[in-house]
Amino acid sequence: MTVTAALLMLCSIAAMEVVTAAGLTLAVPVHWLSLVSFIGLVLVYVLIRSGFSQRWDDPALTLFQISFSITCTAVAYTILGSARGIVLPILAVILFFGMFGLTPKQMLFVLIYGTTAFGVALAIVQWSPAFGGQALALSAAYMVMIIVVLASCTFLNLRVLAARKRKNELAQAVANERERSIRDELTGLYNRRFMLEMLHLEGIRARRNGHSLLTALLDLDHFKHINDNHGHDAGDRVLCSFAGTVVGCIRSSDTLARWGGEEFVLLMSNTTADDASLLLERVRAQVQASVVELASGVKARLTVSIGVAELQLQGETPIGLLQRADTALYAAKAQGRNRVAWAGDANAQLLTIRD
Repeated sequence: MTVTAALLMLCSIAAMEVVTAAGLTLAVPVHWLSLVSFIGLVLVYVLIRSGFSQRWDDPALTLFQISFSITCTAVAYTILGSARGIVLPILAVILFFGMFGLTPKQMLFVLIYGTTAFGVALAIVQWSPAFGGQALALSAAYMVMIIVVLASCTFLNLRVLAARKRKNELAQAVANERERSIRDELTGLYNRRFMLEMLHLEGIRARRNGHSLLTALLDLDHFKHINDNHGHDAGDRVLCSFAGTVVGCIRSSDTLARWGGEEFVLLMSNTTADDASLLLERVRAQVQASVVELASGVKARLTVSIGVAELQLQGETPIGLLQRADTALYAAKAQGRNRVAWAGDANAQLLTIRD
């Protein structure tokens, strides 16, 4: 963007030098203005390219570039004599190019500064014989057009910023709605719908890359007893506490979701069986060590039964993987609860009715 702005400014400098070469204005002032403009371009480029400008609020130096360009353009209007008509399109190009990077307050400053700078330039031309003078009506017409250009750019800037704000708000609303649709309202974990999507996607990725994929079903032991004896509010508190405990044990690469009721699903991608065993044992131990104080003052101790299965890369579906993890969970319950059971173990073939 800076290079493009510099090219536009160089074209403006070239236009002034052309009218100077044609003898339409004094050469020395124009040459000096061209030199100052070029030095300003080089300075801005160096500040941005070196990264030095990153320490400022406006690292692109947009406001400085536009203010500098307006100053140079106002000076050009003063010294170009009969060729000063080329200034208006130059001013329009500068403003239209830079206005989208300005805030409303900055654009208001540009409006006031531009009007003031050209007001001074018009006054000098109007009443100073050294700069050729011109008819009052022509000065007034120039001033009207300059104000029109400045005001139009300010109006467009405000419209663009308003449209950008509406777009950002809409994008945020969509993102929020998407987040709500994949989250469990009680625990804040992902929900069943999102976990099914992740199982499908991770299954495809695991088969494509040959990576391991493990799924664990976690079920709170004797949760019905808590609901029946202490009420659903107590059950909700226990579920939230359990979710927080498990989240504190797993890795950022793991995905935990509430599957339904007191049952949760943990998805572990590209994880070895040994690592998964250590992680799940840590989860089981932390849950057993946790104590949840209910509203009644009763302190509830929790345990969890876990069934885990590893995806068979040759044709197994995510549903099949979940079914094997569920079979292992049944086995963990049958073996006395508060333990981790793996699908494929001899004991995991035992099915029992869950409490």
